[in-house]
Amino acid sequence: MIEYDLIVVGGGASGCVLAGRLAAANPNLRILIIESGPNTKDEPKHIQPLAYLAHFPPGSKTMKYYHGKMNGDRTAVVPAGNCLGGGSSVNLMVYTRGSASDYDDWKNVYGNEGWGSDDLIPLLKKTETYLVKEGQDRTHGYDGPLKVSVYEPSKNVLANQFIDLVKQYDKKSPLYDDVNELSVGNGWSRWARWVDPKTGKRQDTAHCFVYNNLDATGLQVLTEHQVIRVMIEGNRAAGVEYVSVTDPAKTVLQARAKLVVLAAGSLSTPSILERSGIGRADILRGVGIEPIVELPGVGENYHDHNSVMIPYLADNTIETIDANHSRMARNRPRQNAVQVSGLLLPSRYSHFHTAPPLSCFSGMDFAGKIRPTQQELNEMGPEFQQRWKNYFENAPDKPVLWMGVLNGYAGDRTGLNPGGKYFSTGYYLAYPASVGHVHIKSTDIDTPPDFDTGFLNHPADLAPLIWGYKRIRELARRVPAYRGFLSQDQPHFSETSKHKTLDGINSDSAVPVDTPDFVYSFEDNEAIKSFVQSRLATTWHSLGTCAMKPRHQNGVVDNKLNVYGIKGLKVADMSICPSNVGGNTYSTALLIGEKATETVAAELGIKL
Repeated sequence: MIEYDLIVVGGGASGCVLAGRLAAANPNLRILIIESGPNTKDEPKHIQPLAYLAHFPPGSKTMKYYHGKMNGDRTAVVPAGNCLGGGSSVNLMVYTRGSASDYDDWKNVYGNEGWGSDDLIPLLKKTETYLVKEGQDRTHGYDGPLKVSVYEPSKNVLANQFIDLVKQYDKKSPLYDDVNELSVGNGWSRWARWVDPKTGKRQDTAHCFVYNNLDATGLQVLTEHQVIRVMIEGNRAAGVEYVSVTDPAKTVLQARAKLVVLAAGSLSTPSILERSGIGRADILRGVGIEPIVELPGVGENYHDHNSVMIPYLADNTIETIDANHSRMARNRPRQNAVQVSGLLLPSRYSHFHTAPPLSCFSGMDFAGKIRPTQQELNEMGPEFQQRWKNYFENAPDKPVLWMGVLNGYAGDRTGLNPGGKYFSTGYYLAYPASVGHVHIKSTDIDTPPDFDTGFLNHPADLAPLIWGYKRIRELARRVPAYRGFLSQDQPHFSETSKHKTLDGINSDSAVPVDTPDFVYSFEDNEAIKSFVQSRLATTWHSLGTCAMKPRHQNGVVDNKLNVYGIKGLKVADMSICPSNVGGNTYSTALLIGEKATETVAAELGIKL
């Protein structure tokens, strides 16, 4: 049996960065990535940006769906990437970075030396080549493996309309060239994405860190295999036990290593630890596992960004992703097209010899990070006002909401006009106060975990979500592309409410920019509250379940990513985040991979 220098459990964003960087630094290292999902190499549905639509249908092999409790009797379906590259190979490629104070909190509040923003900005820069604007600034990188770009402004009519509208209408939140430079907590911007504008290819970690290092290094990849547990001998990790996901007999296999790093994600890494005898004693004994190390924080501290999406009818001249959604639903071939998991792509672009405009289009090109005005804050009630005082007031770089616009209908398209055009406004809480948990219910790896998202279990979270509906609605009804609303996608206002008949709601065209904002009665607010509670969903931004905190504060790993109580075992994925980040998680997952690379390289005596 080969003994590897390093086994990386999980081939997601962080794991691919770690394995690829180390392999490139020392080709003699024997590194094994074990990934439960399939390979993605040169697959059009993983390379072409718009092909992310192919990963959503039920039965997708590239996504794993977790079902969690939320908001009373509702169930939240939370997807996670299940393929080499993880979320980086299936996500919407939205380039959103957290705030500097997020990382400073990790250092100053939780005592993690080396994890403050000054420590981490060089690593954020190291990963990217920022092609959005010429010149260089303090926080962006210009020679990293992952390209960052914007969709061609001259072609993006909807984004341009929103930009013009914000200039005229929204004096509360200004327009910036860049709200992702780590210090802006309130403003709008044209939005970048992880796409190479020259090739038209998605910028994922599988292609940019792993596949390019396989031939000339000691890096190996084992896909479609799932790790059961870490083998622990004495107080040290010795390797892992795993099975092939295609083996009906579930024959247990083993691989040994000097160092094991768990990078399976916030919903899988804690389960592997618990099956290994590391976690809360009563949970482990409840499924027949005798604890080896008691760490009550394993599986706790689950965070996500709670979101609400609201679609509208759009002008037929606007470029949207709706036609591709409809083709997926109909699943009908068309002349001169290739079929990619139900998504029709023009055949002449299937091998990406050129970069057609639509291949670079992800559909989300305008967004903002938003904080309330004092008047809006006064209307939100005491629960959020206390949260504001404790968490936001002295951190002006922290947005309360992220808001964005998608060129297309977001949601169940049943009953929609197949030829219709839509746009969707959406927003999420950047730092929900609510937290949840995920724990195993059995030693069987196929048994779904006990998963509680925690959504809305803290009273401070509801008021800003109601406020978010009002803010984004005012923009939507003013943008020139607006052609009306869909009743199933709006609050159920009473028959006596003026919101049933006001211009800009039942109208089929936008209202003038200087139209007065809506005023809502108590009854209207209750309708919005019910709507938000019924629509609240995940953003796929799971984190926090193996938190990097002191052990006595329910921490699971230290600032070197070592699991407390076990030698030779680390965690390097979004589960280590002790608190939330005010943006989509891909950027932070890359950062964790880069930081883990430094830590492991130092321990192995490798020069990067």
